[in-house]
Amino acid sequence: MAATALPPLPPQFKSIQHHLRTAQELDKREPVVAYYCRLYAMQTGMKIDSKTPECRKFLSKLMDQLEAMKKQFGDNEAITQEIVGSAHVENYALKMFLYADNEDRAGQFHKNMIKSFYTASLLIDVLTVFGELSEENVQHRKYARWKAAYIHNCLKNGETPQPGPIGMEGESFADVEREEAGSSSLHSGTTQPTSSSMYEANNIPTSNYTGIHIPPGAHAPANTPAEVPHNTGVTSNTIQPAPQNIPLVDPSLYSAQSAGEVRLTPEDFARAQKYCKYAGSALQYEDVSTAVQNLQKALKLLITGRE
Repeated sequence: MAATALPPLPPQFKSIQHHLRTAQELDKREPVVAYYCRLYAMQTGMKIDSKTPECRKFLSKLMDQLEAMKKQFGDNEAITQEIVGSAHVENYALKMFLYADNEDRAGQFHKNMIKSFYTASLLIDVLTVFGELSEENVQHRKYARWKAAYIHNCLKNGETPQPGPIGMEGESFADVEREEAGSSSLHSGTTQPTSSSMYEANNIPTSNYTGIHIPPGAHAPANTPAEVPHNTGVTSNTIQPAPQNIPLVDPSLYSAQSAGEVRLTPEDFARAQKYCKYAGSALQYEDVSTAVQNLQKALKLLITGRE
C-alpha cells in the first residue's frame, strides 16, 4: 500500500488507536482485514468528531489511506463486495479466537495468546461496518476481552490463570494503560506497532462472566484447524493442525428435485450467495468442513427453496 502519513492521533480518537495499529500489523499478510480495520476507524472517528481541525485533518489522511488501498486491491472481491469482506474478516477473527482459546484450555498462557484474544475482539468490532453483530459475536467479543485482561493480570501478578470459561469479576487494564504511555504513536502509515499494542485499556467489560459458557468449537466454524494465524510470533511446530472431520454430503441432495415450480425470492438468492461466499472464505483457511457445510446449504436452498 502506498503509505500516506497520518498526523498525530487526536485524543478524541483514543478508542480507535488499537484498530489502527492492528491494521498496520496486518498490512502485509492480511491487507483485506487491514482495510476494514481502517474503514471501521474512519466510520467511528466520523461519529466521534469530524468538525475540529485536528480531527478533520486526521480523518482526511485516513481516507487517503483507504482510497490508496482500494486502488491497489480493486480487483479483490473481499474489497468490492461487502458480503465477501464480512466473511473474510469474521473467519480471520474466529481463527484468532480459536487459537487463543485452544492455548487457554491447554493451560499455555503467554503474551501471544493474550494478543490473539484481544485482536479477535478488535476484529469483531470491525464487523460492525457490515451491520449489527450477531448475539454470538457479541458474546465472543466480551469473552475475548475479559480473557485477555484476566490472563494478563494473572501473569503480571505472578498468579496461574484458570483455563477455560470461569466465573470471574471484570479485570482492569489500568496498569497496562500506564505501561502504554511510552509506546509509539500513530504518526504514519508505516510506523511499526510496539508489542504492547495488544492491549486496550478502554472498553474492558467490568461485569461478571459467570454466565458465559463457551464449549470447545462453539465460537468458530466446525473443525477449524487449530493453528496459529500467519506470523503471530509463535513457531509453527508448537501447534499442530487438528485433523478435519469432513461432514457427509446429504444424500438427499443427489436426487433432490424442485418441488413443483420453486420460485426463489431475491432474499433466497442473497442467502445462497452468502453461503457460497462463506464457503470460499473458509477454503482460504483450508477449512474444508465449513466450506462443505455452507455449499450444501446453498445447494439445498437453490433446489428446494428451503433452508
